[in-house]
Amino acid sequence: MLKAEVIYGDDLLDREVTSGFGCDLISDSLCYARPGCLLLTGLTNIQIIRLAEMVEARGIVFVRGKRPGPEVIELARQKNLPLLATNMFLFESCGILYQAGLRSS
Repeated sequence: MLKAEVIYGDDLLDREVTSGFGCDLISDSLCYARPGCLLLTGLTNIQIIRLAEMVEARGIVFVRGKRPGPEVIELARQKNLPLLATNMFLFESCGILYQAGLRSS
């Protein structure tokens, strides 16, 4: 639906996702993201993996064509966290997932 490329975790894509959360602010993500969510963000630094672990996210979709560096991908591999990337904007990506039935955190 998002025309996303799998950066890491082809074998992890069958995980159940209970909600979606789109944000580029770590503080808001910590407050509002819920366990089991799919994170959508333009943040590509190492903190996004640590955040995903803290909120028990099931995966991360990087938007706006952003791609994480090798150290971020390696940490995601260690944490068994699937990473995807789409050229779509955050708003558009969230809207598509919402229309498909994924609800917000």
